[in-house]
Amino acid sequence: MCVMKRITSLLVFLFTMTLLLTNTAEVKAQEEEKNSPISIGVDLMSRYVWRGTDYGSSPSIQPSIEFATGGFALGFWGAYTTNLPGVQELDLYASYTIQEMVTIGLTDYFFPDEIFGYDYFETRRDSSGHVLEGFASFNGTENLPLTFLMGVNFYNDSHNSVYFEVGYGFSIFDVFLGMGNGIYTTDNNFNLVNIGITASKTIQLTEKFGLPLSTSFIMNPEAKAVHLVFGISL
Repeated sequence: MCVMKRITSLLVFLFTMTLLLTNTAEVKAQEEEKNSPISIGVDLMSRYVWRGTDYGSSPSIQPSIEFATGGFALGFWGAYTTNLPGVQELDLYASYTIQEMVTIGLTDYFFPDEIFGYDYFETRRDSSGHVLEGFASFNGTENLPLTFLMGVNFYNDSHNSVYFEVGYGFSIFDVFLGMGNGIYTTDNNFNLVNIGITASKTIQLTEKFGLPLSTSFIMNPEAKAVHLVFGISL
């Protein structure tokens, strides 16, 4: 019991110090970020569910770093499950946004293997962990919060899988519906694979620092699967 009390006290102390240091760092970071084209972040997710499929069946840590200037963006995004070896992912992407409404881009999906490994610089078809996708999206407007995404795998995917998604943002939640073929389905044919709703809120911990939270209910009719995913963004 005494040991548990000490551990609890230590955890409370560490949490309090983290909040204080985060508050100080956040104020400084906000000033620096206004003038910096580089942004970093991390999402802590209860599951990594992408386009209707659960990758890894465990909590997922998802870091990102991006360089953006004008309408151009270049960045890395990763997803790392906690049940190693699990399913790991490291993506490189480049995009260009026109008047904040339309985005076109390219994503290099890379899937390293924690046991056998993949050579990142091995790019030969069927012998590397790289899959290339071209995508285009309509990002909606303030008066019309309707979004649309189309992605096509054109390299290292024998099915050349295609994915479409439409979404609509309401005042307190967003809804989305996606369909695809190839890698997104069990029989390679087009079907509904990603239907859901996402609600978000920010818990204000201090005057300058808030903690963004989100919860998504996701249903994949083709796979007869449902997911409830919780996330924290930092």
